Amino acid sequence: MFGQSQAFSGFSVDDLDEARRFYADTLGLQVTEEGQGDMRMLILRLATGAQVFVYPKDNHTAATFTILNFPVDDIDAAVAELDRRGVTLERYSGFDHDDKGIVRGEGDGPAAIAWFTDPAGNVLSVLQEN
Repeated sequence: MFGQSQAFSGFSVDDLDEARRFYADTLGLQVTEEGQGDMRMLILRLATGAQVFVYPKDNHTAATFTILNFPVDDIDAAVAELDRRGVTLERYSGFDHDDKGIVRGEGDGPAAIAWFTDPAGNVLSVLQEN
C-alpha cells in the first residue's frame, strides 16, 4: 500500500532558530525553512534525497534514542571534524568507548559508532559501516 510513498520522518526541537544553525552551520546539511509564525518548520534535505521535518514544540522532550544516523567512510575524521566544530560526543554506559568517544563494533553491527546531540538534546550518530 505505501511501497511507492515518499515517506519522511520528523522530530521536535525546543528552539527552531538554534536547530537551523546547528543542522546548517555545524553539520553542513541543506536546511530550508517553511511556514511562518507558529507554523514554522525546517526541512533537512539529506544527500540520499530524503527529507526530515523538524518542528518546534513548546513542551519538547528530547528523544532518548538515535533519531538520525550519518554513515561516513572514515569515522575518525568525522569525529575530529565534529570536535573541531564544537560538538561533544556522548558516552553511554554499557558501551566501551575509546578515548575519542567512538565505540568500535564487532559482528553484524556498524564497525564504529559515536553519538552526539543536537541543541534540543535529540540523539544523533555518526557511524562507519563494515
